[in-house]
Amino acid sequence: MNNNIALLIGRILLAAMFIMAGLMKFGGIAGTAGYIASKGLPAPTILAWLTAIFEVAAGVAILVGFQTKLASYALAAFCILAGFIFHFDPADQVQFTMFLKNITIAGGFLALSVAGAGSYSVDARRS
Repeated sequence: MNNNIALLIGRILLAAMFIMAGLMKFGGIAGTAGYIASKGLPAPTILAWLTAIFEVAAGVAILVGFQTKLASYALAAFCILAGFIFHFDPADQVQFTMFLKNITIAGGFLALSVAGAGSYSVDARRS
């Protein structure tokens, strides 16, 4: 498999999770806001909307390879922050596995930020 095909497949796989998660949040903003509130964060409804918008927009950017470096850095930071706020509980195996998943995905985004989006991307068409 050549690098550009691998980068395209990688972008599709990384983006799918965030696009779907954001769309699901739009369908259940109250539940998302309740979960955010349960962690003691301020303005949970606003944060729920901002999170849904961010996940879809950044996910689409990764999917099409637009501003890939910026979107990758933003999603890596988002994954780390969300991991620590919502999942860091070493005593709970499920939550700690979710935390590690977030950290691992952040690593994938950091690798993508260095590798770039590849030839099959908006970034490549623009340069």
